[in-house]
Order: sequence, then structure tokens, then C-alpha cells
Amino acid sequence: MLVVAVALLSFVGLSAQERERIARDFELGRATEILANMMRELEVGYVDDVEADDLLDAAAKGIISATDPYTEYLSEESMDAFDFMTTGRYGGVGSLIRKRGDYVIFAQPYKGSPSDEAGIKIGDRILAIGGEDMKGVTTEAVSLRLKGEPETNVEVVIERNIDGRVDTVTLERRRISIPSVTYAGIIRDGIGYISHNDFIDGSYGEMRHAVEQLIAKDSLRGIILDYRSNGGGVMQEAVDIASLFVPRGERVVSIMGRDSSSLEHYDTRHVPLAENIPIVVLVNGASASASEILAGALQDMDRAVVMGARTYGKGLVQGTRHVGYNTYLKYTTAKYYIPSGRCIQSRNYASMRKDGSITEVPDSLISEFQTRGGRKVYDGGGIVPDVKIEPQYVSRFALTLYAMGYMDDWSDEYMREHHADSIDIRTFSITDEDYADFMSYIEGQDVPYESETRHALKTLEKAVENDLYDESLGRIIEELKSLVRDDKMSNMETYRSEIVDALNAQIILRYAYNEGVVERTAVDDDIVNRAVELLLDTAEYERILREQDLEMH
Repeated sequence: MLVVAVALLSFVGLSAQERERIARDFELGRATEILANMMRELEVGYVDDVEADDLLDAAAKGIISATDPYTEYLSEESMDAFDFMTTGRYGGVGSLIRKRGDYVIFAQPYKGSPSDEAGIKIGDRILAIGGEDMKGVTTEAVSLRLKGEPETNVEVVIERNIDGRVDTVTLERRRISIPSVTYAGIIRDGIGYISHNDFIDGSYGEMRHAVEQLIAKDSLRGIILDYRSNGGGVMQEAVDIASLFVPRGERVVSIMGRDSSSLEHYDTRHVPLAENIPIVVLVNGASASASEILAGALQDMDRAVVMGARTYGKGLVQGTRHVGYNTYLKYTTAKYYIPSGRCIQSRNYASMRKDGSITEVPDSLISEFQTRGGRKVYDGGGIVPDVKIEPQYVSRFALTLYAMGYMDDWSDEYMREHHADSIDIRTFSITDEDYADFMSYIEGQDVPYESETRHALKTLEKAVENDLYDESLGRIIEELKSLVRDDKMSNMETYRSEIVDALNAQIILRYAYNEGVVERTAVDDDIVNRAVELLLDTAEYERILREQDLEMH
């Protein structure tokens, strides 16, 4: 009793913070013990055999479900994928692959990769690997056989798409690095354009080289940084890339965890290359994390005009900790704050509803901030562009044709006839005859597509039946259905322009790699052209940076 009394007196003498810590430690210990006991009982006494690793994976998923989508348990098997996401590097032959019929084919050999150097082209069929027949083997299984330790060889038997010739090639596996900068060049009238896909280790070096390339051109008048659909990545790379455009020592981002004592600042640390060159940053709803940091920091410094659609609003910082036996926990540790002081996080995972839905920041809690020059900007999630442009519509029908592999397959056929041709990637387009041939090909294919309009009418029709409305309403719905041209071939005409653009991209890919596709897409892109016009209009560009406030949302 004396011991208990002393313990109680000691507890009473502690500060509120210390008592809270002890209570939290007790709750954690209690929960850990219960979880271990549950796993032990299930492994020993459950009616069917269960594996401890399976129980662990399930328990880990259950635990992190109470946090946010960015918190993950990384098993030993998933570490290779995590390493690839953060570094963009893996050991392999350097090509995308896909299934076609009974075999897997090469879908996109990367420029300069072992596959590319061996003369492998898009559409070449993989017949055997290491003497093992690949007929009927899954894409995942083929991928595992092609990957391996760098500086090891793999023997691949291929059937050439162009002429049907069967060759045996020996590919040396290498440490494959996927470039994060897909294109850098002059679009027109002295305006440079850089397409940047993600922020991985080495992105700063790639971006620095790209900017140097543009500066070396005669009379560079401005730069477009395309961060549309860039999902982010390594934060330090974003900070270093910012240093290409602003002086050394500028604050780019701060991060803070549970309390102010965890506050950390990240400043530029390199000498700039293009400190005075006008910049437009392109963003959209899929621009997230590091791309938002860079766009928002340049906006807060009045260093660039941001153009496009409001960004995703991912302002959470993840850290990775070893949790034993070569497993890791990637979890959210802090939030990002850009130079004006605003946080870019939009979704409030801390107040997740009981149904699992996420709350957005209400307008009443949105706060006003100022850029360096005094322009009004706001928090509440994501980066609101200085120049708003509605997202470009992409038809689901065209996406369906692409997802089914029909565009790839037809393009492979096209290359058999035209592989000896030379093309100008900025002006190339398939002919009307080519499109008629593609239509004939699609006519014989199953296209599982239903327009949103027809789907909505079917839903309405069912509701009318269930609600027992007058038959006249049903007749009106039938009349509306008859007006909706939603058959396969009419959609081929309705969405012809989009489909032609997609086919052009597929064929350019086969001649000029992904770099050529990006260059051609940029030339035809209305938003890129809007950015070019703004950079050429010096007075309007400066007016925006000098006096234009953002709309609240």
C-alpha cells in the first residue's frame, strides 16, 4: 500500500503535460498487448491455418486506416516499389510492357536503355526469356524475369513487329533511371517550355540542365514550367529547383508537426540561373505536394504567374521509420507552409466522418495572406492560379479506346506499313484514309462504353418505374434516348478530333520517344499557347504580379 501511495503522490506531483504523456504511454502499451494477444490466439486456435505475416499485414492496414491515405506499412516485398517511387531507378532492361493476345510485348523502350540499344521497338513480341516459353505468362511474371541485379544478362527471344523476324537478343540489366524532365525546348518566339513529371532524387540536376539548355538559345524571353498532373515527391528537390529562379537564401517552405517546437525552414541554397526571366507555371487538379510547394512559393514571391486549375491540396509531410525485420512505416509527420504562411492542405483527415468521408476546409475558416508584393492570397487547400483556366475535357470514349489497347494495336499495324517513312513531329498527322482504316478496325472490336447521358437516362428510367409515374413520362425518356447518338461508330465521328490527336501521339512515340510526344502535345496545347501569349505580353504579365489579387475560391 505504501508503494502505491508513493506512486500516486508522484503522479499527482507531475505537470499536466507529463501526466498526459504517461496516460498515452499506458494506452499504447495496453493496445499493443491486446493486439499481440489477438494475433497469438488466431494463429494458434483459429479453425483454419493462418499465417502470422498475413495477420500482421491485415492488422497494419487496420491501424493505418485511422490516419490518412499517405500513411503506409511497407513490407519487405514492397520496398523495391517504394525505392522506385522516390528515386525513379530500378534494375532492368528499360521498357514498359503490356499483354497482347497470348504474349507480352514491348510497349515503350526508354531512350538509351538496354532495350533501346538492342534495337527493340514498340510492338516486338516476347517469345521466350532465359530459354523459357512466355506464351500465356502474365505481364507481372514477365516483368519479374526481365528485372534483376544490374550488370547481369538476360536472354530474350523476340518476334519483330515490323517484319515478323525472330531474333535472340542478350540484354544487360542496368540501373534504369526514369527521367523526371521529359522535354525542354523553345516552343515559339523565344519562349521556353519544360515538362516536369515528378520530384525524385536528381530532379534538380535535370531541371538545371534543362534551364541551361534554354538559356543557351538565342533571345530567351520566358519559361513555361509545366507541372500539370505532377504528383510531387521529394520536397528538397522542389526547394533546390526553386533556387534556379530566386536568390540564394530565400524561404521556400516550412514544415511543422504537432507543435511549434517542430518547426523547420527550407531555404534556397544554390546560385540562380534564371533569376530575371519571366515564368509561367502550369498546374491542374492533379498537381500535388512538391509541385504545389514550388508553384505556391513562386506565387508568394511574386516570381511567377500560376496558370490553370486549382491544385490538389496535398500539404502533408511523410517520414519513413524502420519498425523491425526490414519493414518500414511511412507516415505523416507534419504539414507544409509556403512563404506567405498559408498551408496548402485541403482535406481534414483529423476530422474524418464516421462514414469515412473527408471534410474540406469550410469558407468560414479560410484565411487571407499576402504575397511579398502585397497581393491577397488564401489558404484552404491547394494553390489557386492567378489565371484560371477550366480543365480540358477528355472524352471517356477516347479513353476507353486507349485503355483497351486498340490505339496501340492499330499503331503497331501502322508502323509495319510506314516504318521507313520520316516525319516532322510538329506537323505530323494521320490522313483521312488512315482514320477510315482505324474506324474499320474499331468496327470489329468490342468497346465497352456507355455515355454519361445514356447512363443517366437508364437510371432515370428505372426510377420512374419504381416510383410508378405515369406512362407518358416513360415515353418522354424513350424519346430522349432515341436522340442520344451513342453507338460505337457515331462516337468515332463525334470524338474524331480527340482520337486523331491520341493516334498521332502513339505514332510519334514510335518515331521520337516520349520526348517527341511531349513536344508535339505542347505545340497543340491551348493552355501552353495561352501561357506563351501571356509571356509575350510583358505589360499584362507584370500587372498580374504587381496588383492582381486571387479570388478566395
